Amino acid sequence: MSDIEVGDVLFADLDGLRVDAVELSEEAITVTARARAGDAACPSCGATSGRVHSGYERRLADAAVGGRPVVVHLQVRRFRCPVAACPRATFVEQINGLTFRHGRRSQRLHTVLQVVALMLAGRAGARLAEVLSADVSRSTLLRLIRALPDPPIVTPRVLGVDDFALRKGHVYGTVLIDVETRRPIDLLPDRESATLARWLADHPGVEIICRDRASGYAEGARLGAPDAVQVADRWHLYHNLTEAVERCVARHSAQLRAPEPEPSPEASVAATAEWEKITEAAKTERSAHRCADRTRDRHQEIHALIGKGLTLRAISRKLGLARNTVRKFARAARADELSEGKWQGRASILDDYKPYLHQRWQEGCTSAKKLTDEIKAAGFRGGYSVVRDYLKPLRAGAKPADRRRPPSVRDVTSWITRHPDNLTQDQTLQLKDLLARCPELDATAEHVRAFAEIMNARAGEKLATWIDSVKTSSLPELLSFVNGIKCDLRAVEAGLTLPFSSGAVEGQVNRIKMLKRQMFGRAGLALLRKRVLLAG
Repeated sequence: MSDIEVGDVLFADLDGLRVDAVELSEEAITVTARARAGDAACPSCGATSGRVHSGYERRLADAAVGGRPVVVHLQVRRFRCPVAACPRATFVEQINGLTFRHGRRSQRLHTVLQVVALMLAGRAGARLAEVLSADVSRSTLLRLIRALPDPPIVTPRVLGVDDFALRKGHVYGTVLIDVETRRPIDLLPDRESATLARWLADHPGVEIICRDRASGYAEGARLGAPDAVQVADRWHLYHNLTEAVERCVARHSAQLRAPEPEPSPEASVAATAEWEKITEAAKTERSAHRCADRTRDRHQEIHALIGKGLTLRAISRKLGLARNTVRKFARAARADELSEGKWQGRASILDDYKPYLHQRWQEGCTSAKKLTDEIKAAGFRGGYSVVRDYLKPLRAGAKPADRRRPPSVRDVTSWITRHPDNLTQDQTLQLKDLLARCPELDATAEHVRAFAEIMNARAGEKLATWIDSVKTSSLPELLSFVNGIKCDLRAVEAGLTLPFSSGAVEGQVNRIKMLKRQMFGRAGLALLRKRVLLAG
């Protein structure tokens, strides 16, 4: 295949280009070409002109072929505009599909880089462009995004509204999407009600607005589109209900732990007797100090040698002891005289309170913490561990308690708000036992199940009956939830009836977070808006 044929293959889709030469090298493919047409149209007035003013060469970068960049040396002509009133006296011819004004890349390479920039933004896009043999900087890619025109805004029938963070905790914006097509429509610079109302007024025709429970969006939708039906998102509704349930469970947190079984009287008496034996043995063991035992043995040995008629000097030499030491043992009639006041077990700081502890144990109080608090009020200066260790022998005779960790507030909240089929057998049994002990939590669980059935069956017409049933109960947390619903009753009823929700909007918010992380440090609203709308 000749060089000219190679060039014709490379630019087969361009009828207005004539290839004069193609040079193949290891570094690049160089193409020399010119325009076929004998005239050109003025970009300002559209008049066709064949009068050539001058010519020059343009150097264009084209998409790589076989890993080698393509460079086009294009001979172009400057024409005179035939219309005297036209602001352009001269203009340069453009080849459709290849060139554009002031461009140093071909249109197809320009389009490829725009797509790369929209998908990957700056640094990541520049790395991919390098692999495609089209070296550009990250700033160039961002400029390509900014130069793209905004897509036309088509007013949707069902509009989704939610906020997103430009700077978390400080600056927030609003994303608008078409719920039916799930495509983003616009990004607003803040989340104020006036901004949303202004946008809705400028784009009439919205029939349904899906939003969360935020009062700002409710007010903006009411002002900007008073005839539109507002739909409160079901997930946010159930999340608000879950928060109310969690507060209710926290208020009854003292009942989450199952009561400890009380020991039987026979077991308590047997445990007390066993404890007394252990205590006496401990006292004996404490009194038998190793030094006292050694003194007693030595006293017996010395007195045995004296009985055999040995002198103190002979005993001293035989045992290797000082004569004064032997004399002291010989003078003592009993070994206790030598150890009196020495190596004795110390009295416990709990001794004065032991009778009271035994009395309270017999009465059924087996909590070491509670007993510690009681004797501290009577003057005990020790700690909890002293009482706990003292009660261990007594507790050993009682029936072993269930050592399983009691459920937390979050665990119980999850059990109440989840579908019963999603609970394990152990969780079901624990929840059943807890609800049997606490009537208020049992009533709360019944109301939650009723609300979940309304939500799953899209039976919004039953909401009023559910609200009346909650009002008859004395559950302040659920009453607070109901009062919040009443402030937004029509939107809540629509959310529990219509099939629309804010799920698609939440998905776009997550996508915006991903785009922001790709453009860390340069994700301003203008640039972010281009990527969200054009790459969606």
